[in-house]
Amino acid sequence: MRHHIAEAPDTGRPYDASVPRSDRSFAPDGSATVTLPTGQRAHRDHVAQSEVIRRQFHSVTDGVWCLVGNGLSNQTFIEGPDGIIAIDTGESTEEMREAISELRNVTDRPIVAVLYTHFHYVCGTEAVFEDGASRDIPIWAHDRVVGNRARAASEIAPAYGRGLLEQFAMALPPDGPDGVVNVGLGHFYRNPAHAPFTSVFVPPSATFGDRASIVVAGLPVEVTHAPSDADDSVTYWFPTLGVAVNNLVWPVLFNVFAIRGEEYRDPRVLLAGIDHLLSLQPEHLVATHGPPMSGTREIAERVTRSRDSIQFLWDQAVRLTNRGLLSADLGLAVELPADCDDDHLTAERYGVAEHHLRQIRTGLFGWFDGDESQLFPLPSAERATRLIAGFGGADAVRAQADAALDADDLRWATELSTWLVRSGDEADDRYRLARCLRTIAERTPAANIRNWCLTRALSLEGAIDTARLTRHRFSRAQVMGSPPDRSVHVLRVLVDPERAGGMDVRLTWRFDDGTVTGLHLRNSIACPTDGTDAEADATIVCPIEVWASILSGRQTLSAALDEGSLTIEGDQRAALAALGVFEVDGLRG
Repeated sequence: MRHHIAEAPDTGRPYDASVPRSDRSFAPDGSATVTLPTGQRAHRDHVAQSEVIRRQFHSVTDGVWCLVGNGLSNQTFIEGPDGIIAIDTGESTEEMREAISELRNVTDRPIVAVLYTHFHYVCGTEAVFEDGASRDIPIWAHDRVVGNRARAASEIAPAYGRGLLEQFAMALPPDGPDGVVNVGLGHFYRNPAHAPFTSVFVPPSATFGDRASIVVAGLPVEVTHAPSDADDSVTYWFPTLGVAVNNLVWPVLFNVFAIRGEEYRDPRVLLAGIDHLLSLQPEHLVATHGPPMSGTREIAERVTRSRDSIQFLWDQAVRLTNRGLLSADLGLAVELPADCDDDHLTAERYGVAEHHLRQIRTGLFGWFDGDESQLFPLPSAERATRLIAGFGGADAVRAQADAALDADDLRWATELSTWLVRSGDEADDRYRLARCLRTIAERTPAANIRNWCLTRALSLEGAIDTARLTRHRFSRAQVMGSPPDRSVHVLRVLVDPERAGGMDVRLTWRFDDGTVTGLHLRNSIACPTDGTDAEADATIVCPIEVWASILSGRQTLSAALDEGSLTIEGDQRAALAALGVFEVDGLRG
């Protein structure tokens, strides 16, 4: 296989900067950029991905159907003796409703079971009930699915939501130069034709762990835990049909690193799942994303190549980390074999190998890569200010940034422009950095990179406002739809330490559904408790509806106290002071 690896010499200098660096993350010039009839400017390979994931209701084999291109994920249907099994239900009721409509063109048999491959695409199950299925039908999933759904909507919600918006082009226009082309795994995060979206997570009624042998709709199903982009992913094997349904093999190079931010996806774990998948020797392979495949030989050949591309990245990341390469250099030192471009399964049309290599190093060893300057770095704004001064002042840096951009030296132009933005708030500098990002976006084959760069560019230009995504926003519906103790305990990541210093207050919450929970504010933290502390300083008593209104900003704590919908038993003064340490407007009003 043809590939380029920058060798690390044995002289103690780990990386030879004279070795040509990788330009696969984005084209070195505009020769690969095309303009679509609706105005979008993008790399031709990114545009080509739209054909791979085109909307089509596939008849995989007798009694097996898969709808591709309806949303970010597929919806799959398998017929058993007792009826239809639905696998994954998408991001909304509307999305799944459309999938069922396609199903009804080929069969009128009832849906008698639902299977979730992992926690990402589980919010359209209500459409199954609309179609006439009993709410008592079995819904199967891994036992981590419920916890993972809660995690994404709780403590990390602001960063998680911001990452989704940036990676999946949710703030980009539908057409024009910055318009959405596709999001790699699908045409869109949510199909705009399905708006307004109704997303309802129906929890599984039956769960499994590492392995299970179950019977669903009269069909035997072998279930194997197979973590990929989620630690609750599973492979479903239908031995009597020769069909495997998986979340391991994607219509792009697997995304070891998600630019939106996610937990480390260990390639070694992924490889074990793919090896198991290959051992099944399926005649038909249906995935969470992308078109299905048929033919035992073709599946074996293509999936093996997909598997080996992941091992290549891991092996080379470890090899060169052992040689002493720093993280930034590591990402530039290795390219995937050139023949990976021959199959979309291994093509960099979603994320880029440059980022995956760095993520592997970080996943194994943490953020510090041995770069002495990063042991105790200056604050980013101060560092940028000093660098600009060292380069002869802002005007000199601007001139160099513009020259670098004009010369297609995008990495250097972007770094220089970033210094200017970090050190001040000049509109011209924001536009300069936006121009760099927009140029990268038009030249990268990777959907995630294009979407992220364009979203950040529009934010820099003031065309979109993403500030709301840097604060925790409670949804009234989410608070009311979750166990009350969850929203109370989320407050621990909203403590303002300047207000909490020296405080030692025990609080209990008692809700009208009988739920009791609590927090102990001490040592500048809010420690979750079960609320049964006999030494609690105060107890907040209210219906969950009132608590949800306060957290979501529809009502203030003081207003709820005045009208009597919320009461505080015990030391009210201490309770109000304690509640005021949280960065929630409703608790401070």
